Amino acid sequence: MNADTPPPRRRMRADAHRNYERLLTEAAAAFAEHGADFSLEAIARRAGVANGTLYGHFPTRRALLEALMGDRMRALATTGAELLTARSPFDGLATWARAAMVHTTIYRGLGATLMQAVEDETSELHAACTAVLAAGEELLARARTAGEVRPDVTAPDLYALVNAAAWAGEQSSPPQGERLLTFGLEGFRASATDRE
Repeated sequence: MNADTPPPRRRMRADAHRNYERLLTEAAAAFAEHGADFSLEAIARRAGVANGTLYGHFPTRRALLEALMGDRMRALATTGAELLTARSPFDGLATWARAAMVHTTIYRGLGATLMQAVEDETSELHAACTAVLAAGEELLARARTAGEVRPDVTAPDLYALVNAAAWAGEQSSPPQGERLLTFGLEGFRASATDRE
């Protein structure tokens, strides 16, 4: 086992497993309805467990979000790797950006939490966030190298666009977020002079 491999988890007792699953179910519903900042104590109440049970399974909000989002984030990183073979590098980048925007809008306010996790190497979400960002960066570099994206577009530009579109979708409507993302991506496109 290398240093990056987490230690194997002990098998949970049946009642602990039921509590764990109930907490995840209630957290997903609460975060979808009220946003990623919803009270953890209220989630414990909704799940019918004590606060100590919640914190025993999920010592931090980010640990709970990692349990809810980790697989989805790893899938988004995998999607990015698969899109590196898209016929059009720009289309691959745009497809990934749309998937990233949808992912970020699963829970209102999630984008801010994910960006904080990128900066915090001790966060339970750090590795998954880093893998997602790396996928976007590779797609952007491929599109830039192919001359399909302006040479001055940076990875932070891409992430800012995705987060701005996600925020617009949360505050207004999902179609408005998609519209903003489309406009932004078109602004990334290389002009004829960029390709010369």
